[in-house]
Amino acid sequence: MSDVWRNIVDFFERFPYLEALAIVALFMVLAKLFDRLLTGFLRRLVNRSKTEFDDKLLELMHRPIFTTVALVGLILATYRLDLGLALETRTVLVVQTILVIVWVVFVLRFFRLLLGTMKRSSDRFGIVQPSTEPLFSNAAAVVFFIAGVYMVLLIWDINVTGWVASAGIVGLALSFAAQDTLSNLFAGVAILSDRPYEIGDFISLDSGERGEVTNIGLRSTRLLTRDDVEVSIPNGIMGATKIVNEAGGPPRQFRIGASVGAAYGSDIDEVEAILTGVGESHPLTLPDPEPRVRFRRFGDSSLDFELLCWIERPVDRGLVLHELNSEIYRRFAANGIKIPFPQQDVYIKELPSTGPRDQETREPRSRRNGH
Repeated sequence: MSDVWRNIVDFFERFPYLEALAIVALFMVLAKLFDRLLTGFLRRLVNRSKTEFDDKLLELMHRPIFTTVALVGLILATYRLDLGLALETRTVLVVQTILVIVWVVFVLRFFRLLLGTMKRSSDRFGIVQPSTEPLFSNAAAVVFFIAGVYMVLLIWDINVTGWVASAGIVGLALSFAAQDTLSNLFAGVAILSDRPYEIGDFISLDSGERGEVTNIGLRSTRLLTRDDVEVSIPNGIMGATKIVNEAGGPPRQFRIGASVGAAYGSDIDEVEAILTGVGESHPLTLPDPEPRVRFRRFGDSSLDFELLCWIERPVDRGLVLHELNSEIYRRFAANGIKIPFPQQDVYIKELPSTGPRDQETREPRSRRNGH
């Protein structure tokens, strides 16, 4: 058996190009075998999971694993050809460059796969949304491309000090030129990660804007006001202002209050029953929590009550409050309950005369002039 192997080796040594071709073919077979063994072992491990992420990751690993092993065989075959030091060095550098490109592409595809998985689980990873996924994907592509170029330059022994300094100067100039844009961009990422409000929430700002959130972008947030006017607010402002989320908190319902005064002497039990009936009969008020009435205070001219109701959407607040107030007025009038209002009576009182001088001042002008 050893003689047969020695004869095969002697045969290939007489034909170096055939030997190099045999090495390449052998490593192609080894690459395929190694790929199957490794991915098969990993597949047995990931079959226990219920997600598609690991299955897609295994599909991505086939090409870089196979290419790496095959290129190692190509390097060994190059050394067996004895092409000279310069040509061998260049061939090895080219192979290393190809390896860098293959693995940079793999890492980029892996990152995009990870982003897609995080986007589908946006309840756990709030920062990755359909609107932010392109940003992270493009940013990763730029970073990995720069890293790949940097490694290729190192492989070819090219001085990168000047390139790095130039890139730093250009980046500094761009950061100053796009300061507002970058501020809005970072604020948008912070809003998407912190999630002080979501699409569909009804929010109010310190500046007076109030409306429903229709879009949360990387540069701005859009609100649809009750006048059906869309307002676009830069995220830099949204990140620095006080925001009241009327649809936020654990209970998603929105509470409204209709205040009314009843005249002193009114039956407070009857007033409470009427107000409760108004709240329960409205089609947009929720049965849970149920409407309730509170006797707030003894006013200057009335007994002040407040009807508290909950509605599903904050955007309906104005309409529901209008209809509740209208129905309260009608039912109070039908049941003889007066709604007092402040009144002021002005009395003009004439001062009594105190002497002849005052009498003289009251005489007609014609008499004082001697006519």
